[in-house]
Amino acid sequence: MLNNRSSALLVLLLIMGLHSIAQQKLLTDDQYFKSNFKGIIQSLPSVARWTDNTHFLLLRESKSYIIDATTGSERAATDEDTKSNIIAAKPSVYTDHNDLFIRINDEPVQLTNDEDKEVNPTMSPDGNYVAFTKKNDLYTVNIGTKKQTRLTEDGSDVILNGYASWVYTEEILGRSSNYRSFWWSPDSKHIAFFRTDDSPVPVYTITDGTTQHGYVETLRYPKVGDKNPQVKIGIVIPEARGGDIKWAEFNSKEDQYFGMPYWKPDGSTLLVQWMNRRQNNLKIWEVNPANGLKSLFYNEVQKTWIDLDDEGGRISFLKNGKGFILFNDSSGWKHMYYCNMQGKLINTVTSGKFTVTDLNYVDEQKGIVYFTARKENSAHKDLYRINLDGKKMQRLTFGDYNHTAISLSPDASYFITTYSNVSTPAKMAVLTNSGKLVKEIADAKATDFGNYQLAKTELLRVKSDDGLYELPMRVTWPVNMDKTKKYPVLISIYGGPNAGTVMDTYGLSGNQQWYAKEGLIQVAMDHRASGHFGKEGVNYMYHNFGYWEMKDYTSMVKWLIANGNADSTKICITGFSYGGYLSCYALTYGAAVFTHGMAGGSVTDWTLYDTHYTERFMGTMADNAEGYKSSSVLNYVDQYKGMLQIVHGMIDDNVHMQNSVQLISKLQDQKKDFEFMMYSGGRHGWGGSKGVHFQNLKTKFIYRYLLVKEVPKGMLK
Repeated sequence: MLNNRSSALLVLLLIMGLHSIAQQKLLTDDQYFKSNFKGIIQSLPSVARWTDNTHFLLLRESKSYIIDATTGSERAATDEDTKSNIIAAKPSVYTDHNDLFIRINDEPVQLTNDEDKEVNPTMSPDGNYVAFTKKNDLYTVNIGTKKQTRLTEDGSDVILNGYASWVYTEEILGRSSNYRSFWWSPDSKHIAFFRTDDSPVPVYTITDGTTQHGYVETLRYPKVGDKNPQVKIGIVIPEARGGDIKWAEFNSKEDQYFGMPYWKPDGSTLLVQWMNRRQNNLKIWEVNPANGLKSLFYNEVQKTWIDLDDEGGRISFLKNGKGFILFNDSSGWKHMYYCNMQGKLINTVTSGKFTVTDLNYVDEQKGIVYFTARKENSAHKDLYRINLDGKKMQRLTFGDYNHTAISLSPDASYFITTYSNVSTPAKMAVLTNSGKLVKEIADAKATDFGNYQLAKTELLRVKSDDGLYELPMRVTWPVNMDKTKKYPVLISIYGGPNAGTVMDTYGLSGNQQWYAKEGLIQVAMDHRASGHFGKEGVNYMYHNFGYWEMKDYTSMVKWLIANGNADSTKICITGFSYGGYLSCYALTYGAAVFTHGMAGGSVTDWTLYDTHYTERFMGTMADNAEGYKSSSVLNYVDQYKGMLQIVHGMIDDNVHMQNSVQLISKLQDQKKDFEFMMYSGGRHGWGGSKGVHFQNLKTKFIYRYLLVKEVPKGMLK
């Protein structure tokens, strides 16, 4: 029992705490509707670059500073500082009015002059040539002589030289490639390129109603089970005579895929990623540029699938020419392996039930590898070091934080980290390569941060039904939450394989705070196959889209209903693309739990999506007919009983609007109520005035069905 003095002290502390809460200010409309949080949160400075091994240039409020990493001291940067160690800029190449120009010493020099458009101009490493495509043929131009050489001669609407097909760009090379499928060798002596024959691929027609007679667009788009583009790999010298091309010895008629090729650092051979149609066998072939002959360099087989590498990150060659570091996830977790230059394993570098995310630096003299991984907490990234032989692993970052941006000095003797968690605004600090803190150099928390009433955000873990996984969930709770009341829930997801969105990172927005004030529980959640639990977790989705996502999401929603004051009659899920698919699936297959949904750009039946992405996980109809049936939203329309908002861009060339049209038709046949909005000119996403309309559409849905009141003035854009 407390004595009188202790009781008095407790009462005083309680009064002080209540007084402190009472003194907190409410956010203003300007803060809610314009996300103007000046005085609460401030921008962090940016690191321009390291100027040497112990100093870096920091940009803060339009001013430059030099920071000494050894002490953390700073001084104003001089003109000499900002100019020092800057390598003379290479000439930049660009197109203007369909012609090719190069800028040398700020002076434009015209390289081509014709009516045809030059695409993807790319300078050779030695700066002597520019390669580009024109009307689906591959060309070079000699910068010194302005001599233009046509390297291929059969380009057409279906024969693409150095220009990728749609499915290769979207799913294999990546959108950042901008359809480019040619690659200079490091010594500038050769160009490797894909020659793609798109003629076997079915034509898909997209229409819009923007003109008197309508807009029509066609593209070669292989849907599940269709024939894919046929690809040959050519190697050619920059000024080849008469199209003298060496073709790698692959049979283009085979049912196969090719990933982005790698040149060995000396340019001696080309490493070509090859994969079978089933996508469970990756072979990397070493191709001789002189004759196209190939020999096996690397071979990997998995029971499920293997991801092709679109960013050149699978293999990182050491500068000493003694080997490379390979990324591989066949153990169930993505790890690093040290191999010799012939592709043979020397030793495992990392192992265990965690995911290595990036290779940051290799100190070859000391035999130390610096890398980031999701190890201590799957919602965190941290920096580590380990010996190249796999010994003496050490965490270098600190605390219960997610370290989102790490910059190592040129010799890795120091590093800068930006870190936060859901309740702590971001900070920046500089540390030694042993993990010793030198100095905190910036804090996003401003002076008024503690003076405002902000909604509480938490990162929670909910055990899966089978007890195998602690599923991550990020929740922003209503302000002044009353534990005797029930609150509507808005769940924002993406949900695709290895595409989680829940990380332990601070975020503050006007929308988030407004909806918290209005009494909305805002949630982001990730399932077992989201990447938090390695390839081991992602493998659950093999031949089985929808089931495990919905099972895990349901577990988390049930937890919110039992423990988080969630209103079971107002459980809304929203997402776009794969998130749109899961939102539709939740309102049909998962209709016992999910009551409302907003779905944009949704796949509604996986036979309507492209070969490479879908078959990687789902196989073909021939070997997984039951999986395609169980994953289809269209097969559960009879279970639909809530309210779904369906939105699609009319000329979406990725997820075709036929997906939404087929769902709508099924809903109509079942006499179900729903909402539908299409956007003329919209592809897989849209901006401008239609983007604003889309945001307002979702806001109105939230107020009509979840908050059940009129939209307040100022909330609509």
